[in-house]
Amino acid sequence: MSPEPVIVGGREIPAAAIAAEAQHHPAPDAEAAWQAAAQALAVRQLLLDEAERLGIAPGPREDAEGRPLTEEDARIDALLEREVRTPEADEAACRRFYEANRERFASPVLVEAAHILIEADPADQFAMGLATGDARTLIRQLQADPDRFAELARTRSACPSREQGGNLGQVGPGQMVKPFEQALFALPERTLCLDPVRTRFGVHVIRSGRRAEGRQLPFEAVQEAIAGYLEEASYRRAVAQYIAILAGQAGVSGVAIAGAEGAMVQ
Repeated sequence: MSPEPVIVGGREIPAAAIAAEAQHHPAPDAEAAWQAAAQALAVRQLLLDEAERLGIAPGPREDAEGRPLTEEDARIDALLEREVRTPEADEAACRRFYEANRERFASPVLVEAAHILIEADPADQFAMGLATGDARTLIRQLQADPDRFAELARTRSACPSREQGGNLGQVGPGQMVKPFEQALFALPERTLCLDPVRTRFGVHVIRSGRRAEGRQLPFEAVQEAIAGYLEEASYRRAVAQYIAILAGQAGVSGVAIAGAEGAMVQ
């Protein structure tokens, strides 16, 4: 079944143009790529039509990297510059955002990690049981003689880190699989985890090393970045709202146009 024709302001966008544009919109399937391309072309047509209605002729313009814009892109750029205005983010707004998102402005905890991996398929409960038993034996041996960690890693671990005595270096949040990370970050500095840790790779014996706690960045160090983020987010919402208004005025069918709050104009 052919897609519904895409019509903007009473004029149809050719299917061939949408098909060509779809190549620039990676998507899970052809239909999603088609819809993304149709929306992009519909929005472009709305903006160009409005620039024509307002008689905007901007002359030469450049993008953020100093490359010259095409005539159509320059007209759209000039239209948005003229019609879409957003306030600057003042210190109070930036500070509110900082206080509400303090965790985003802290350096991560870093922990030196070492492990011994007993490889097993998590889907094979018997193999995982054997690997867990082997890991418990290794933990008992290390409790009796902690200095054997590197030796046991070199002889028993299935991980390439065995060549470094099981050493993984400094590990930060998001670098390891979740069960491993949770166990590691729960350990005090330079401590052996007394329980085997199961992951999709098998069963691990984990030891923490030196720990560097996260450091909160002061507001003054991130104020400029916060202002940029807030102003960009505000601008994007304002542009989406402006496009939704144009779509409502011109009439769009065959594709959905998202408004400022995600509402769809059809």
